[in-house]
Amino acid sequence: MRDSGDGPGYGDADNQVSRETGIEGWGVRPAGRAVPQPRADVGGPEVRSPDPTRGGTVEFHVSTPNERSSTGTLYGRGVTPPVDATPAEVRTERRNPPSPRPHPSVVTADTEGAMTDAYVSRETEDPPLAQEAKRAVEILNPSGEITMPRPPRRRTMCVANQKGGVGKTTTAVNIAVALALHGNRVLVIDLDPQGNASTGLNVPHHSGVPDVYDCLIDGAPLDAVTQQVEGIPNLWAVPATIDLAGAEIELVSVVARESRLKRAIEAGGNAYDYIFIDCPPSLGLLTVNALVAAEEVLIPIQCEYYALEGVQALTNNIELVRSHLNPHLDITTVLLTMYDRRTRLADLVEQDVRNHFGEKCLNAVIPRNVRVSEAPSYSQSVMTYDPGSRGAVSYFEAAQEIALRGAQGAQVGGIA
Repeated sequence: MRDSGDGPGYGDADNQVSRETGIEGWGVRPAGRAVPQPRADVGGPEVRSPDPTRGGTVEFHVSTPNERSSTGTLYGRGVTPPVDATPAEVRTERRNPPSPRPHPSVVTADTEGAMTDAYVSRETEDPPLAQEAKRAVEILNPSGEITMPRPPRRRTMCVANQKGGVGKTTTAVNIAVALALHGNRVLVIDLDPQGNASTGLNVPHHSGVPDVYDCLIDGAPLDAVTQQVEGIPNLWAVPATIDLAGAEIELVSVVARESRLKRAIEAGGNAYDYIFIDCPPSLGLLTVNALVAAEEVLIPIQCEYYALEGVQALTNNIELVRSHLNPHLDITTVLLTMYDRRTRLADLVEQDVRNHFGEKCLNAVIPRNVRVSEAPSYSQSVMTYDPGSRGAVSYFEAAQEIALRGAQGAQVGGIA
């Protein structure tokens, strides 16, 4: 709405000045026009002298809320209009209309298709719990559909390391369970007087139970002391009792004491695809019996410096056994255990071991995992205790690699 005004040029469009040049809510008067004054008894804006540089703009000082009159406001901003102001001089402030609601962008067919593909790709990716459950089913293999290749002939592996606490028993138990769950017939011989492998497989090994001691001292056949592992059809175990602690002293006077275990295996161990011998942490007669009876040596190495020192002594002892007692013995498998990726030392040990043993070192690495340590307290392997854990997955990958290497080595004329 345009006001024609009383004076010349007041309503002229050419003489109009933007309302923003004055105080908010007030128009601009042309120079020379009288400014109405408020009454003394009515609270209103304080009129200040016009600034000639601003083209006749009049500044008003708006009173505080306490100074305002409750009779009304001008332009809705709490300013009482001048009493002698004409209706034409009072303008209604135009409030800015609310901004319109933004319209949704137009979605074309191509855009909709791309969005659909993006949503589908997210939905088809399994959540972490589903992935863990899938791995658990793959490891437990309840249907028996997943199989690992069976070797063309029996593989007898000695799990040895004179350094204690490197994971010999844990490695023997879990790899044996992984192979047995996937179609292989496996026997575990517990040659450690502590009997930890028997505990991990939930096999009775109290005093009076037929054990490996009877094979070494009395010459009992292997089948007479073998027990079926509960819950795993393709797995058997030969337990160790406390009687085995005195076997080394008793073997001193026995003829051919180094090959007692080998004779027992040859008498009744042909029905198995794999035989794992869990050795004690020493280089005594029990370990020598295991090295003579085996054809392959699996060395678990903890990713720490002390474990490297023990490997040198073990390799020297293996060379002596190969030279005098078992020419077929060979180190075929090296497994890194207790790997802690947070430390630089673990990386350095891994590099040294791989540089020294080369292809004999498995690609699979066993990490530090609390589930692996918890499983023996429930008389289980980690494969059955928590098949979705990182430890179980790592041992499963190690067992797969051992089986594949055995199958590939048989194709080229020997066991790798």
